[in-house]
Amino acid sequence: MKRYSKESPVAEKVLAAVRTAANTTEIREYPMPDVPADAALLKMEVAGICGTDVRLYQEPPNNKPTIMGHENIGYIAKCGSEFTRRKGFKEGDLVFLEHYVMCGKCEWCHKGEYRHCENTNWRTNPDAIRYGYTSDEKAPHLWGGFAQYVYMPWNAVLHHVPKGVSPKLAGIVTPMANGVEWSLFDGNVGYNSVVLIQGPGQQGLSQTVICKQAGAACIIVTGTKKDKARLEVAKKLGADYVINVNEEDPLQRIMEITGGKGVDVALDCSSGAGTIPMLLAIEALKRKGGIIVAQGEMSQFPNFPLEKFCVKWITMKSARGHSYRSCELALEQLASKRFPIDLICTHEFGLKDVDKAIRSVGNLPGGIPDVIHASLMPWQ
Repeated sequence: MKRYSKESPVAEKVLAAVRTAANTTEIREYPMPDVPADAALLKMEVAGICGTDVRLYQEPPNNKPTIMGHENIGYIAKCGSEFTRRKGFKEGDLVFLEHYVMCGKCEWCHKGEYRHCENTNWRTNPDAIRYGYTSDEKAPHLWGGFAQYVYMPWNAVLHHVPKGVSPKLAGIVTPMANGVEWSLFDGNVGYNSVVLIQGPGQQGLSQTVICKQAGAACIIVTGTKKDKARLEVAKKLGADYVINVNEEDPLQRIMEITGGKGVDVALDCSSGAGTIPMLLAIEALKRKGGIIVAQGEMSQFPNFPLEKFCVKWITMKSARGHSYRSCELALEQLASKRFPIDLICTHEFGLKDVDKAIRSVGNLPGGIPDVIHASLMPWQ
């Protein structure tokens, strides 16, 4: 892929794929924004598409037109002098742009946990800024990666992409960073751990790599019959066992594998598959002291087995995004080339094919089969 240079022309107009309603996208044109001294402009190379995009596409959090895309890689096309002075980035740098836009002043930001900052909390703050979530009605409009350019204010969070890591491979860094955060920092996976990963999508496969890197003794990945190709990739990335839950009793098989002891950590990467993964996790955890890391996409769980949960002394933690450190470690993991992570990056799509790309990632009608992580290339 041709590297960006300062001499590369910057367009006067910006094309973007805009979600205008549930399951509906149209291409729109926006004016090129002015870039003040404390801001920058990112020329997009790759926007990753994940299960979160599938959910946001089917059930938009608002009824406003929105440029989706929160896994963004690109070259800095314009950069104000104050932006460079404050943040250390310059024109031509290949960067990973996190989707959080922090305030930089609150308790969470000072603690380095800006993912919890109210400035980027779209659930409670109608004026929040988060890439892929904020409506195009908020000037200067370019708040998502499904576009040729993205606007970056002074409080955007960036990372340098290491040399030798292509923009396409860097596009997987968000789920990889989640893998670091959830399995290592939240789940305490480490040397000799026995781990259950439920769901072999891009998130589950990223967790597989991170758990293997951390020294896990046994990694078990579960999936359904539609995940056959993904389960094969899981084995290539380090899974010791894979279980098709449509063909085997997963609990029985887990107990066979672990000699009846169960697992130390259960990671829910099932993309909101209901209560079944949680019930399996509680049963599959070792007799005392296991850890569950849950994504919390179940709207209701009226019959939660609280007694068994307490008797087994289980700790549950919620998976809430990633930290700066987990992103840096994920980028280092990609640069190490220790694992064939490019197997996760299976398909490329152009801007006009956003609808098909999202449907493909979600295994929905109108998509194509066996897509794990889709790379949206806005200039194709």
